[in-house]
Amino acid sequence: MGRNMETKAVRKTVSTGVELRNGKRTESIRIYFTYRGVDCREALKLSHTKQNIAYAIRRRGEVLNAIERGTFLYEEFFPDSPRAKLFAPPVAEAPPPPEPESVPTIGELLREYLGIAKRNLELSSYNCYRQVADLHLFPTWGAKPVTELTPRELRQWIMTLDVKRKTVQLILTPLRNTLEQALVDELIESNPFDSIRLNKILSRDQMQSDFRADPFDVDEIEAILNACDREQERNMFRYAFCTGMRPSEYIAQQWANVSFVTHQLEVAGAFVDGQSKRSAKTAAGLRLVDMRQGALESLKGQQAHTKLRGGTIFLNPTYGAPWTGDKAIRERWRRVLLLAGVRYRNPYQTRHTFASSLLMLGANPMYVATQLGHVDSALVFKTYGRWVSAGLDSGKRERLLQLYTRTDVRKGEEFPRFG
Repeated sequence: MGRNMETKAVRKTVSTGVELRNGKRTESIRIYFTYRGVDCREALKLSHTKQNIAYAIRRRGEVLNAIERGTFLYEEFFPDSPRAKLFAPPVAEAPPPPEPESVPTIGELLREYLGIAKRNLELSSYNCYRQVADLHLFPTWGAKPVTELTPRELRQWIMTLDVKRKTVQLILTPLRNTLEQALVDELIESNPFDSIRLNKILSRDQMQSDFRADPFDVDEIEAILNACDREQERNMFRYAFCTGMRPSEYIAQQWANVSFVTHQLEVAGAFVDGQSKRSAKTAAGLRLVDMRQGALESLKGQQAHTKLRGGTIFLNPTYGAPWTGDKAIRERWRRVLLLAGVRYRNPYQTRHTFASSLLMLGANPMYVATQLGHVDSALVFKTYGRWVSAGLDSGKRERLLQLYTRTDVRKGEEFPRFG
């Protein structure tokens, strides 16, 4: 009986799950609860006062509530308990460090730029960029990470390009734009082109342009027209000589663009790279051209071939269909010049012939600029300056007047005679 009385004195339950314990030197209060199917007992080192007993009861209630809500953390309530380690949540493994983003290659970024250019640029400009990219840029820089391109590498490569400055600029434009976009996207810290100066690395020969106006004189014009063995061919080339239109413009001409009332021809668009477009590089490019005698003769001759169709004026006579570009025209042009015994110049020189002929006849340079679709006369003086004051003998003058006098002006009244 003495043993049982001692036990009752050591342990005393004061509430459900709360027990008072007496040690040899200290008192404690122990609480009971079940967690994850395990019966747990945790001692609070508190003396048996009313306040401590009330605290122990509340503490047990907090434990039970946390268990029920699923928020109970053993080590938070009982940090010194051996069970805290047993019920500690598994330590999550640190996530592996993120893999560094791969650096895009110049080829990848160039393809991305060309995709944008295809949507935003004229088809002819896009095709040109695509061609130089395939020929020069992809083979040289396609596999190189964009961050590794240095100004020195770029400069050394440019110095290997054995072409004129204008062509160098054309080759570099898609690459320059690609790198500029990479800079905007913060893929590179600076654009290698920023330190490139073409005038410091290209040779004197490269800096000089190959372009020069090389017009036909009236003897050559007549020889070319006489060498045409097809009337439609002759009509088109005479029209080119007497309107100053570019090949892309006169092959896009429609009968609706011709006014025999106002004596004018409307340049309302062009046909470029197999695509018809109603636009020009500048607003001045869409213009009205005064009708001249040579153009009128071409239109009269062409009426029997295409007027009833009411669409395109000049068709490819071989197929009876619109021209798809200037390649086929160049082939015919080359053959005609060979038959005429005339030194070859490309078909674009008919435009230069138009301008130089008007200037030699005495036309105002600003007027010539408007007929060509230029915004001012600066380019006319720069390109055709030596023809502004050039003289003509009377015989050649009369023959040019047969071609270049406007249809609404009597011959001899439009152009003043020289001295």
